[in-house]
Amino acid sequence: MKYNGSRILLECLKEQGVDTIFGYPGGAILNIYDALYSFSDIKCVLTSHEQGAAHAADGYARATGKVGVCLATSGPGATNLVTGIATAYMDSVPMVAITGQVSTSMIGKDSFQEVAITGITMPITKHNFIVRRVEDLSDIIRKAFKIAKEGRPGPVLVDIPKDITAAEYDYEVQEVSSNEKGNDVDQNQINNAVEIINESKRPVIVVGGGCNISEAQEALEEFQNKLKCPVCSTMMGLGAFSGKHPMYTGLVGMHGTPASNKSICESDLIIAIGARFSDRVISNAKTFGKKAKVLHIDIDEAEVSKNIKADSFVIGDVKKVLKEVCSNLETRERNEWTEFALELLRNDNSKSVKIDPKASVNPVYVVRKLYELTDGDALITTEVGQNQIWATQGYIYTKPRTFLTSGGLGTMGYGFGAAIGASVGKNKMTFDIAGDGSFRMNCNELATAVRYNLPVKIILLNNSVLGMVRQWQDLFYEKRFSSTTLERQTDFVKIAEGYGALGIRVNTNEEVEAALKKAMEYDGPVVVDFYVDKDEMATPIVPPGASIENMLTFEDN
Repeated sequence: MKYNGSRILLECLKEQGVDTIFGYPGGAILNIYDALYSFSDIKCVLTSHEQGAAHAADGYARATGKVGVCLATSGPGATNLVTGIATAYMDSVPMVAITGQVSTSMIGKDSFQEVAITGITMPITKHNFIVRRVEDLSDIIRKAFKIAKEGRPGPVLVDIPKDITAAEYDYEVQEVSSNEKGNDVDQNQINNAVEIINESKRPVIVVGGGCNISEAQEALEEFQNKLKCPVCSTMMGLGAFSGKHPMYTGLVGMHGTPASNKSICESDLIIAIGARFSDRVISNAKTFGKKAKVLHIDIDEAEVSKNIKADSFVIGDVKKVLKEVCSNLETRERNEWTEFALELLRNDNSKSVKIDPKASVNPVYVVRKLYELTDGDALITTEVGQNQIWATQGYIYTKPRTFLTSGGLGTMGYGFGAAIGASVGKNKMTFDIAGDGSFRMNCNELATAVRYNLPVKIILLNNSVLGMVRQWQDLFYEKRFSSTTLERQTDFVKIAEGYGALGIRVNTNEEVEAALKKAMEYDGPVVVDFYVDKDEMATPIVPPGASIENMLTFEDN
């Protein structure tokens, strides 16, 4: 069948199983949008800004496990995708970003809205392409999806000049081959892993984001049952191991629980699964797990010994690796290490929250009440800052792909776009736990949520400051609050109403439950503006450069 490049692109996307793309039109991609006008097999979600489109594609991918797709025009449209692409790259999210480009004859001439987007995005993509011949278009699109999905997932960019979208060529449907995650696991690596585990007396499992990507929940539970040991999680790993499990100790690292951090400090073997030992987890690398050996299981060999030296490692898809390892392990009985971890959990009062009904809103109480009302069955996205930490403390995540956050890049403004994408992908109510600083950055996406009447609810923990930065200034900069007290007169309820959403204002704890119920019952997007005191802290917190066992807790503030 002979089609122009725009139709070939859409046929290839359909071929790859794409049902939704997020984008914003412009001159260089007019031909593609013209083809979309009568192409009913793919839904096109019009966002308010290209960054919102990138975050929506990211959220769609994280929630569904499919490749997210975003579309932008050349020049500023393409550069507006960059932060979203970098966010996806840091968190290993499969995404294909398609950008328009000036016609091939105009490239390199400083043409209107021309930018070398492939050069700009080279460090933040797994690969990128510029299509210079229509004959190559279908093969490039297929390669882009294959690269985005295979091994450690990540974003791929395809830049398509306008004349290529108009040129005609033959198109033939190709069947998409199954995409097995990872290669065969090295048996010697498995044997070494089993040996180091059998030698250990006090192992601890660290669940990372790779366990969510691999959907390794059952394999993790079997592995833990074999070892009877504590399990902690990085922020990206939340949901991959049930937060209700009696041996789950919670988040590890800078904002980890005392039970998790003390388990790491007393362990003789740290089993890191799909985790990259980021600085937010290890804090001081010289003191991290100094009594322990390290077994690192990851699909990306480049992560092994990058931040923390591994004594043993296995390279492969973590679900597949865990099944191989478990088949070679004896099941341990409940032991002294089991009892030690359970005692840590019994004595861990870091999550205790005292509520005065008449006082300004306690943010952890809000999130806990949200968990109670949703029975833990919701998609949660976050912005970045204190809201992100409170979201880890108040909600119990029991299933993979239910907690979506910008872990590596720490992108303020991520959560709302991601909530839109997740809600579209899963057709499910989604909550963005946000701070007012982050929400300002992409609140224009309210127009998107309203246009498509999405069940996206903004849980706005509004303290009128840049909370996490101000908290650091409070704790570590002698309370010199430079540019973090916003002192703005923004009325978020009026903003919500102006876009056509429901706005709810909450001033005290006693109003929290009723407001959340109203938001959940409302058919459409809602902004619930919770008044939070500016001095509210997100703790525990490990001071910069300190060992993870040296935590500041609620009692220290």
